[in-house]
Amino acid sequence: MAKKKGKEVSLDDLEKELSEDELEEIAEPIEENIEEIEEFSLDEIAEEEEVSEVFEEAVEEIEEEAPKEEIIDERIYIIPLAKARKGPRTKWAKKSVRYLKEFMERHFKPESLIISQEVNEQIWSRGIQKPPRKLKVRATKNIDGLVVVYLQK
Repeated sequence: MAKKKGKEVSLDDLEKELSEDELEEIAEPIEENIEEIEEFSLDEIAEEEEVSEVFEEAVEEIEEEAPKEEIIDERIYIIPLAKARKGPRTKWAKKSVRYLKEFMERHFKPESLIISQEVNEQIWSRGIQKPPRKLKVRATKNIDGLVVVYLQK
């Protein structure tokens, strides 16, 4: 049952309100948009052919879309985060991330800086009160001045 201005109205009442001409006008555009689909049997298509065709198309699309970025500079650093331990314990991990950013800006002078999720998770791995004292990272800089910081193992 549909409600109309606080009153319950049945579908039969709604149909009576709409004249037959209005119902036909609504139904005509719906019928025009329906297209016929050719019937086919799944037995005609071999599973191996179908799967290989799908994967070949996906691989071709990936190869075309991924342009190679030219990396100008790549460096490995061991960043000291012990300075972040000054101040309240409940802010040590936050300060470690801030020191990491300052260190990378001082050494690379990037236009924009991206810290990978692995690095962030490593800093926060033992919680906010116990970040690592040192962190070994690999930083790359491309032509556009974008610096990306990765965790070095």
